[in-house]
Amino acid sequence: MISFPNAKINLGLQITGKLPNGYHSINTCFYPIPLYDVLEAVPAKKTKFEASGIKIPGNGEDNLVLKAYKLLKKDYQLPELHIHLLKNIPMGAGLGGGSSDAAFMLKMLSSEFQLFLDDVILEDYAAKLGSDCPFFISNTPALGSGTGTDLSPISLDLSGLYITLINPGIHVSTQSAYAGVKPQKAAYDLEDTLLSKDFNQWKKNLTNDFEESVFSQHPSLGKIKQSLYETGAVYAAMSGSGSTLFGIFTEPPTLDEKIKTDDFITTIQL
Repeated sequence: MISFPNAKINLGLQITGKLPNGYHSINTCFYPIPLYDVLEAVPAKKTKFEASGIKIPGNGEDNLVLKAYKLLKKDYQLPELHIHLLKNIPMGAGLGGGSSDAAFMLKMLSSEFQLFLDDVILEDYAAKLGSDCPFFISNTPALGSGTGTDLSPISLDLSGLYITLINPGIHVSTQSAYAGVKPQKAAYDLEDTLLSKDFNQWKKNLTNDFEESVFSQHPSLGKIKQSLYETGAVYAAMSGSGSTLFGIFTEPPTLDEKIKTDDFITTIQL
């Protein structure tokens, strides 16, 4: 069995408060994009996880794909599997690659072994793995609130536009990103702003609250965002807590040399 977990971007990210459990409450829009990992699993005598492509740091036992498998195996009779992940989505980059891998593993297991788990049940399992994971179960544009696990669909369609992703290989820890922000009441209505598809309003109002603190720690990220606008992006922002910057274009962009030096860069039609 094989699946192709995709990445996401955040369109707007408002940090609105701190919850009793110590987590922050947010408002954001998760939007899926066609940048894919490859996840394959085949029956085996003993369960094994391995990865190729972009190097994954740490112990394979800690990988969310394996955790997703073990989570379902506690409740259902699943066979031993040889699991292979081809990693193409940069990690720790605000693109949700690890969360997507885990969610797609849950969906693939449910389908292949006829567990008949609907999306609500799968989202409950996914929430145990990470706050971004439930989004990738339905994998359609959605507003996220609470810790990001409370989802509601939004009829936002950016088909036909182009998105350039730039990740310069800077690691931004989620902990340090949150440490630099002060929760505040949202200054604009996220859904109304998004559905206007008025990119002038997006540029003016559609903010990622992490940017101020992250850019102060890593000024080069702010320069990349400005370069995307100088190249003709109608909207540019950081995704999640970083460090990927993205620009949305109405035509295929021609990137200048100061952008081309970055570690990871790709342009995709939505």
